[in-house]
Amino acid sequence: MRSIFFASAISFIWSSAAFGGDNQKIDIPEPPPAVRKLKAESLEDLREISKQTKLVVDKVAPTVVGIFNAGSAGSGVIVSKDGIVLTAGHVSGEPGKMMEVVLTDGRRLKAKSLGRNTPIDSGMIKITTDGEYPFAKLAKQSDMKEGDWVIALGHPGGFKEGRSPVVRVGKLSSIISDRDGSITALRTDCTLVGGDSGGPLFDMQGRVIGIHSRINQEITTNIHVPIGTYRETWARLLKGADIGQVWFGVSQADDSSDCKLGRITEKSPAEKAGLKEGDVILKFDNQLVSTYKEMRNILNEKDAGDEVEVEIRRGDKTMTLKVTLAKKTDKERR
Repeated sequence: MRSIFFASAISFIWSSAAFGGDNQKIDIPEPPPAVRKLKAESLEDLREISKQTKLVVDKVAPTVVGIFNAGSAGSGVIVSKDGIVLTAGHVSGEPGKMMEVVLTDGRRLKAKSLGRNTPIDSGMIKITTDGEYPFAKLAKQSDMKEGDWVIALGHPGGFKEGRSPVVRVGKLSSIISDRDGSITALRTDCTLVGGDSGGPLFDMQGRVIGIHSRINQEITTNIHVPIGTYRETWARLLKGADIGQVWFGVSQADDSSDCKLGRITEKSPAEKAGLKEGDVILKFDNQLVSTYKEMRNILNEKDAGDEVEVEIRRGDKTMTLKVTLAKKTDKERR
């Protein structure tokens, strides 16, 4: 079959027969100067971009998998030789679920969901069939910048026999950060549809920089989970943690860079404990916090039913409240 690569209005086409080979150790040379330009300036630039794209895809395509989980289909990418797969959290589902992973060569293997981080939509799966698998390298946060050429791979509509991972080329439109400067999402103009969710976003050296997450109605504007968020929670995902399922019931105040609380959800653990809008959290579970993100990081380590002490400042008074955390329901996830 032939694979179509989109780069702005230009389509690069070549046979996917070259997919394969020894991908246990990916070694891709530095991209040519044309790849570093914000836009192609000549036909020669387009040829260089096309050549580098083919070079990357030939190496990384075998690491891309199809995922079948309880009747739904998605994509993923193998990132270790023993079969660790990164995907979207809504593709992997709850920790401990059995599913099927399909390799590029058509082999169907048993797999198990490990951890997930629901708020950012990251998920991890482990292939349980013994073996050594081709795997992709992970990028660092410093490896990417807005305007970079990127390569999106996946299985739109689900894995199809005889079809290699479908490849689309685009631009990293924006890098989205929170108030603390941490990268929380990537936006690209790569054309993605259902079934691509969980697939990898590569840079032009074949390194994974993100995982496809939210596919918009406008198919050329899509959101990806940045690879840095997987690095930050790697140990917990590996252990099967269900991150973000604990309910506290607070939001951050719009006018604050510290841990000042905004709206308190009605009947939430926070409201039941006596927390109020405008309170500033000083300590959470006996740990000093100076930002809302620091508090959330500690919260994400907790389980439903845990009791935590929360030291707050309310006006000119300081007090400590005890909060019993709960498990999120479908209503709280919305």
